[in-house]
Amino acid sequence: MRVDLLIAEIGSTTTVVNAFSGIHGESPRFLGQGLAATSIGEGDVTLGLDRAREQLARILGVSSLESEEVFATSSAAGGLSMTVHGLVPEMTVRAAREAALGSGAVLKAVTCGHLRDHDIQGILAARPRIILIAGGTDGGERETALHNFIKLAEALPGTPFLYAGNAANQDEIRSLAREKEIKVYVTENVYPSLDQLNIEPARALIQAIFEEHIVEAPGMAHIHEAVTGPIMPTPGAVMAMAEILYGEMGDLLALDVGGATTDVHSVTRGNEALNEFRIDPEPLAKRTVEGDLGVYVNREHVLDAMSAREKESLPKDYQNLLRSVPEVPGDQDQAALILPLVRTCCREALDRHAGRMREQYTPQGRRTVVRGRDLTAVRTLIGTGGALTRLEGAGDLLNDLLREADPERLYPPPDLNVMIDRDYLMASCGVMARSYPAAAVRILFQSLTRE
Repeated sequence: MRVDLLIAEIGSTTTVVNAFSGIHGESPRFLGQGLAATSIGEGDVTLGLDRAREQLARILGVSSLESEEVFATSSAAGGLSMTVHGLVPEMTVRAAREAALGSGAVLKAVTCGHLRDHDIQGILAARPRIILIAGGTDGGERETALHNFIKLAEALPGTPFLYAGNAANQDEIRSLAREKEIKVYVTENVYPSLDQLNIEPARALIQAIFEEHIVEAPGMAHIHEAVTGPIMPTPGAVMAMAEILYGEMGDLLALDVGGATTDVHSVTRGNEALNEFRIDPEPLAKRTVEGDLGVYVNREHVLDAMSAREKESLPKDYQNLLRSVPEVPGDQDQAALILPLVRTCCREALDRHAGRMREQYTPQGRRTVVRGRDLTAVRTLIGTGGALTRLEGAGDLLNDLLREADPERLYPPPDLNVMIDRDYLMASCGVMARSYPAAAVRILFQSLTRE
């Protein structure tokens, strides 16, 4: 059997392969999904990819499966691990952090100001795949970014660098890189002037660097032999699809609960009525990743974060029972044990992502301000990722969560549309959209079910 497109989602523990047909016409279709254990431990992720393809062929009832094109997303081998280094926490550092997270990165370290030897030791231990240097508005402070670039270039000469700081430093950064034989990419400043974010150029370049250098990750050396088209970080693909859906559906939020992390993606300009109260700029598309909230790797952290009411939904011997539940629950009893953990992940991640109204004292007196992300204009919430797409009751869980939201936080309204990505295709559609945007939108709409 020959299909138009296969898309592999290569995760830390599981590799999923999705098959599609009709992507060149008006009736694109999702054909089926196969999965296998990710084979990083065997030194070659293409082994697991081949096994997932074999399972998919069996599901489709064919002896072999060929494809015109193969795309991929990956969070295996640590995903897109980065460190970010800027000048002022709420300015250049924050802008650089938004750019990295929006591209799908896993942030291993974020620093402000001049790096010291102790900082360098921590960055060496983090072993980032890309190092992002920012700092200074255009025409502003220059020395910090140059100092940090020199220190890091000496410490990690084999790591690709991205410079997205004061434009006045660009020529000197390029000259230093040639002198030290460092691979450096240069793009526009992520914070060119006060209260202005400019993160899109850096986001796009981060993903391009990831695609170019992914073969250097453990077990990924042969990935380009198996893939004919784009390779994106999996969270970056989810964000890309959320941005496309914003053009179709308006302000939206996507929740992705996994075994190790919970990601929240929002695409919104916020409520116009609150504009005058905002004190910090926010990007149109924002991602936060909670590395302590996962229903498998980080179950103990999730249990610690549970409210008393959430723990009441667990059986008395839940600690022993949970030890026997694998990453993918094997039956309804196991799924029922995991669902309260999923709820806690969603609640805690949303609390951290959403902003709030605060009272602030200024020389002119007390003032009400908006700090953080305003989600009150969001009208659609999409649940994706393994936990929310595979467990029965996820839609009810999300609806209940919104009805019970803390009124102090700038949450979406409780009457918004809650949708579940039932075929677990949002990341695949995100990478598909780079080549076939119309097909990606149609296929994802087929997967979204209203709860």
